[in-house]
Amino acid sequence: MLIDLTLCVGCNVCQGACKEENQLPPREEKYLSLTAFTALSKYNDLYIRRMCQHCDVPTCVSVCPVAALSKAEAGPVAYDGEKCIGCRYCLQACPYHVPKYEWSSTKPRIQKCKFCAPRLAKGLPPACAEACPTGATIFGGREELLLEAAHRVSAEPTKYVPRIYGKDDVGGTSMLYLSPVPFEQLGFDSRLGKIPMPMLTMSALSKVPNVLSVGGVMLGGIWWITNRRSEVAAFEASEKKGETPRHEDKP
Repeated sequence: MLIDLTLCVGCNVCQGACKEENQLPPREEKYLSLTAFTALSKYNDLYIRRMCQHCDVPTCVSVCPVAALSKAEAGPVAYDGEKCIGCRYCLQACPYHVPKYEWSSTKPRIQKCKFCAPRLAKGLPPACAEACPTGATIFGGREELLLEAAHRVSAEPTKYVPRIYGKDDVGGTSMLYLSPVPFEQLGFDSRLGKIPMPMLTMSALSKVPNVLSVGGVMLGGIWWITNRRSEVAAFEASEKKGETPRHEDKP
């Protein structure tokens, strides 16, 4: 989805449609929660939509030990509550702090935006995009939306900051944003980098076998040198006393 913050009027119809689609309490909420999969906050005269970014290479999926989270080819990062063991690694791993945990439930689950996966499977757009009356949120293919976003920025360079948030952040996301002010001012994290976080972890872990191998050899060498010094010292001491050394080999 492409979310153009310059077009959002704060009507909150997107949240209402999301709540209706997911059978959530109809009250308005400014922050993501167990009952708000999308939220609308305000910065000066701008309204900012928040939801799961549905990363192209999701960190939450990479850390889940039971595959309760998975990335669908169509875009959604799906969650299977039947597989979830409640480890909450996804909460710690998500760079956008999106997943929420049902702490008070006897059978807790993770809750977040589902990208209306059932609707996508039927060829329908997400409920929020379909309901948006101003075109602030539009749905389509990622490459198509990137071209549209780039066209808007180039056509009106004084209207937008020259950046499409989500294009490269953490390897790219399914949610793309345009803004008239720097994203940092709106609470978007611009320090995440362009490399998917699972790739950073993989890069570090791939070096572990080499480190262990080299470390093992080094420790073995240190042990041999230390042990040999002890044997030499014992041999020299026994020579001075005229005793027979313990080992046949001599230094």
